[in-house]
Amino acid sequence: MFVLVMGITGSGKSTSGRLLAARLGLPFHDADDYHPPENRAKMAADIPLGDADRWPWLARLAQLAGSWQSQGGAVLACSALKQAYRDVLFEHVRAPRVLYLELSRAAAERRLEQRRGQHLIVGDFARLLDGQYRDLEPPTDALRVSAELEPQAIVEQAAVYVAQGNA
Repeated sequence: MFVLVMGITGSGKSTSGRLLAARLGLPFHDADDYHPPENRAKMAADIPLGDADRWPWLARLAQLAGSWQSQGGAVLACSALKQAYRDVLFEHVRAPRVLYLELSRAAAERRLEQRRGQHLIVGDFARLLDGQYRDLEPPTDALRVSAELEPQAIVEQAAVYVAQGNA
């Protein structure tokens, strides 16, 4: 089993992903932890990543996803905003399940403002959100859940969705 928890910055991917992984008895991974040093340096300098920066990182995550699935499964939190990114992520997994956390721009702005100073690698939240909403290609093959729900309610819906895919 492989579950991707996706959405824009501030949608609660890590929180929901950790809770879902615990509920399913699976390891949790945050895609941000796998960025290479050069990507981290760009982000720390408030330089947006381009696709050329992302492809090697996504290819590495795809390899890991296949390994995690062969070891019993995992939950991965990753923005995965474009379909092409998800296509790469799923190259080595069978029947991935996708949880898409939907969040309005206004709600994202409120959440990020509350986190100001907590994300040292992000300087300009407005520019970040501009890029994320511009790049967002909502998945058609996913459970779409409002990110404004309580995390436990999100996890309940996601657990049912994942179980249906494994029946």
